[in-house]
Amino acid sequence: MRLHGRFLDRRSILGAVQAFEIIESYPDDKYLPSYLVYGQTDGMTFHVLFAADVTEDNVRVVTSYRPDPRDWEQDLKTRRKP
Repeated sequence: MRLHGRFLDRRSILGAVQAFEIIESYPDDKYLPSYLVYGQTDGMTFHVLFAADVTEDNVRVVTSYRPDPRDWEQDLKTRRKP
C-alpha cells in the first residue's frame, strides 16, 4: 500500500538524469556505496537512492520517493533536525 502512493515510473527517473543533484552520500553503506539524489520532472520533486556497483560498472536504484515536507527543509534537499 505504501508503494502505491510512492511509485515513480522509470521514465520520470531517467528523464531527470541530467539535472540530478547528490544531496547525501553513504560511501560505507552495507553492500555498495550509495547516494541520495534530488531530482525534478514535470513539476514533481523526488529522491532516488542509488547504489554504485563500480566492479560491475552499473548503478542500481534502491528506492525512490517523493520527499515529505515534514522531514525535509523547504528546499527538499536538507533533512530537518529532529
